Amino acid sequence: MIVRDLNEIIENDKDRVVADAKWRSIRMLLAGDGMGFSFHITILEAGSEHTFEYKHHFESVYCISGKGSITDIATGETHQIKPGVMYALNEHDRHILRSEEELVMACCFNPPVTGTEVHREDGSYAPAEENA
Repeated sequence: MIVRDLNEIIENDKDRVVADAKWRSIRMLLAGDGMGFSFHITILEAGSEHTFEYKHHFESVYCISGKGSITDIATGETHQIKPGVMYALNEHDRHILRSEEELVMACCFNPPVTGTEVHREDGSYAPAEENA
């Protein structure tokens, strides 16, 4: 059984906290935990905009708090993000995530991330084998 406390990770395990341009990701489960997916709590600053495309990963995201939107770049379709909304990037969808208020999101990645990933210039993470 794995039990972890978000607040303890933030205070005591800086290796599991990754930050980049106006977002912070607390990685609660990583590839090394052997679960087949990783689980993160990600916080996006209010007023921020991010373009991502996870070419090598699938991601599902559940909004815990805040307000924003996600736009599918391929279709131009925009969806509102608020508490209770989930989206899944089942086709490695290139997207723009906008945060009107601070967004707190629960995220799962498959394959799991190792914990060292940051977004590359194209908005993706490197393939899992490059981070092994």
